[in-house]
Amino acid sequence: MLYIGLMSGTSLDGVDAVLSRFAADGSMQTLAHRHQPFPDTLRSELLALNSPVGDELHRAALAANGVARSYAALVGELLGQSGQRAADISALGAHGQTVRHRPGEFDGCGYTSQLLNGALLAELSGIGVVCDFRSRDLAAGGQGAPLVPAFHQALFGRRDADVAVLNIGGISNISLLHGDGRVGGFDCGPGNCLMDLWIDRHRGLAYDAAGAWAAQGQVLPALLAAMLAEPYFHQAPPRSTGRDLFNARWLDVLLAQHAPDAAAVDVQATLLELTAQCCASSLLQYGGGAPAELLVCGGGALNTRLMAGLQALLPGRAVLATDARGLPAMQVEAAAFAWLAHRFMQRLPGNLASVTGARGARVLGALYPA
Repeated sequence: MLYIGLMSGTSLDGVDAVLSRFAADGSMQTLAHRHQPFPDTLRSELLALNSPVGDELHRAALAANGVARSYAALVGELLGQSGQRAADISALGAHGQTVRHRPGEFDGCGYTSQLLNGALLAELSGIGVVCDFRSRDLAAGGQGAPLVPAFHQALFGRRDADVAVLNIGGISNISLLHGDGRVGGFDCGPGNCLMDLWIDRHRGLAYDAAGAWAAQGQVLPALLAAMLAEPYFHQAPPRSTGRDLFNARWLDVLLAQHAPDAAAVDVQATLLELTAQCCASSLLQYGGGAPAELLVCGGGALNTRLMAGLQALLPGRAVLATDARGLPAMQVEAAAFAWLAHRFMQRLPGNLASVTGARGARVLGALYPA
């Protein structure tokens, strides 16, 4: 009952791999974790493929091969660290790299695209690969995202209290775990993606460590108000989003209109405040009384300035990294895909219709056998 979860999110910071053991009752124990950045050339290509580019089919196919090779290399490292063999692993749950997410659009179904050559990953790793988790939920009329609330409920849910779990990767999403068993969840909006884009453009850094650069700037009220006027923030759940909306083009249009001469550091401070406000308002508006505890995972949990901003917007509530509840913040999403792979292999549903808007519970994923 050993499973590996592989996750590379919209932040494009690389791949996380988690090795988990599942007991007969479905409970999970995390045994090992590894992280590996994408090679620079692959990261640049994946970022480019988030927008229309020339020769997309060819480039996307080769990028999917590159993602599979990166995943396989990290699986090898994880097995070496843990002392396990490929034959010991029941399956890999592999998310792939999202480059488009357009649920419900165009023809009533839309599509979602996570680049990954699952067959190549199975060949390279010698382990069965479960992937393409989102498509079945879309086919059933859902958003295909977020998928993690069901896992959050299994791991962090309590019968005596409401809890919220906020994942801040490239995009932020929230899970609302009610003490009576009800679960809600949706994408809040941008997480780290705009902050990462901006600091890369102006300082050549992949991310703003601990929010230190943002802390040196001042929030620009007019720019922030224009950003928060984005219709997505006022759309009722179920809802999901990605770089299709929150990208350089979206930001540059607003900058040209509302802050053409702004200092770069002040824009960074404003982007951090945007993330904090869209996350906090999501909890306050749809949290059913706003749970007393907010658990934060993903790279945003390491941004102390952002965590402080969330705490300031949510007075009287505990804002904690998931480390405080037994699973380090940088391992949660990868562990979720180990859990989803386990659900698939047991032919159990992985989605929650209350979250995605699908017509019902569905077994998610497709299998490439070892």
